[in-house]
Amino acid sequence: MTFLTGWGRTAPTPATLVRPRTVEDLAALVAEAPTRGVIARGLGRAYGDAAQNAGGTVVDVTAMPDRWTLDPATGVVTASAGMSLDALMRALVPLGWFVPVTPGTRYVTVGGAVAADVHGKNHHLDSSLGAHLRSLTLVTADGTVRVLTPDDDLFWATVGGMGLTGLVAEASFACVPIETSRVSVDVERTRDLDHTLEVMAATDDRYRYTVAWIDLLARGPRMGRSVLTRGDHARRDELPAGADPLAFAPASRLAAPPWAPNGLLNRLTVRAFNEAWYAKSRERRVVQHLAPFFHPLDSVAGWNRVYGSRGFVQYQFVVPSGEEATLRRIVSRLSGRGVVSFLTVLKRFGAGTPGMLSFPMPGWTLALDIPAGQDGLAGMLREFDGWVATAGGRLYLAKDSRMRADLLPAMYPRLDEWRKIRDSVDPTGVFRSDLARRLDL
Repeated sequence: MTFLTGWGRTAPTPATLVRPRTVEDLAALVAEAPTRGVIARGLGRAYGDAAQNAGGTVVDVTAMPDRWTLDPATGVVTASAGMSLDALMRALVPLGWFVPVTPGTRYVTVGGAVAADVHGKNHHLDSSLGAHLRSLTLVTADGTVRVLTPDDDLFWATVGGMGLTGLVAEASFACVPIETSRVSVDVERTRDLDHTLEVMAATDDRYRYTVAWIDLLARGPRMGRSVLTRGDHARRDELPAGADPLAFAPASRLAAPPWAPNGLLNRLTVRAFNEAWYAKSRERRVVQHLAPFFHPLDSVAGWNRVYGSRGFVQYQFVVPSGEEATLRRIVSRLSGRGVVSFLTVLKRFGAGTPGMLSFPMPGWTLALDIPAGQDGLAGMLREFDGWVATAGGRLYLAKDSRMRADLLPAMYPRLDEWRKIRDSVDPTGVFRSDLARRLDL
């Protein structure tokens, strides 16, 4: 047995970890599934317990060989499920292509990105990964290998389905043509939360990528002050003479210590960082490499260790457009309580996908990284859960580690539809996870 956690490093549970090499191996594992079931795991970047399976089998798909093909006429790439977005970008960017959607880290697998229907800084214009998928290869509970397209209900039960409909073996999706491996970025500071929302709503459509970093410890008239970064893929004529336009070789420049004391990220240290970051982020236009713009934390290997042995909770929710009052209420409570969140980011979502358990919807999403163990944190987040559900919003299952099962139907109104499809292809519950048990999925 191997003890596994999510990226937040909370609630470890034991499982049998297996590393198949072929799709045939996947089918055999499914056929021999133990009583506690099977769940896939990629690079372990789900923050909570989505890729854990206490007492059961966890399938490490990263042991399967990386395979990918690109149709240069259409930009459609087909990649094996265990291939990381990092490896895929290193292959595609020098050829003038970029993935259609990337979350805040390159270190997620293709299969994991499908299971979470990942979103990025371009959701307000380009939606989530599911909108760009052309087909999926799925190993279902009876060991059958099925190729699915967006015309199949099982396709949309799998996109965002947290690995509970089968084992994704391969995915095809349309990529974005690029001239360079850089991003032209506009940086702007805002005074407070209302100013942030106003500027984002008025200008987001001018940029393909946009995100706001919020100083959560700012109070009073400065509450919700932010740094906006908005950009698009840079053109060749924006690069200095002699620059290699499609060079892409990001590296981790630092490594978090193998051990860090609990409480290293506290109000004093985070307030100092916030003040310095806000002060240096004056209005300007810069040209950045892809990696620091999209994946700044990837430059620090093992950055989750900085939170200490207790780990951290990432809390991410979305509320629909028109429910900005709920967002303000949550930010106000967090600010007033002085809750420490090293990373607090706000994005505006556009249209979602037909994925029945897909997280995004038109509105506002806020994500926070909160060190575990802060006084009153559990009760406060439970209260937020209720506010979000009442507003017609939801929590992100790929980030969740603590939500109550009774809130799930309100947050995901197509849950029964998803369950019906899942039960039709997996009537005995072969595919299980700690997340599924906790939320009665």
